[in-house]
Amino acid sequence: MALFINQDDQRTELQKKLVAELQDKAKKRDNILTDHDGVEDSRYIENTKKTTSLAWVWILIVIAVIAVIIRLIIVSMAK
Repeated sequence: MALFINQDDQRTELQKKLVAELQDKAKKRDNILTDHDGVEDSRYIENTKKTTSLAWVWILIVIAVIAVIIRLIIVSMAK
C-alpha cells in the first residue's frame, strides 16, 4: 500500500512541475505576443474612421450591380 501512495506522490510532483513549466512557457509566449504585436507605430490608424451602420447598403448596391451585369451578359448571349 505504501508503494502506491509513494507512487501517487511522485506523480503529483511531476504533474506540478509540468504544469509550472507549461504556465511559464504560456506566460513568455503571451508576453512576446502582447509586447509588440507586430506594430511599432500606430500612426497608420490616423485619419481613419469606423465603418458606419450603412455599410450593408453599399454591399446591397454592389450585389445589385453585379446581378445586373450578369443579367445583361446572359441576355446578350441568348440572342
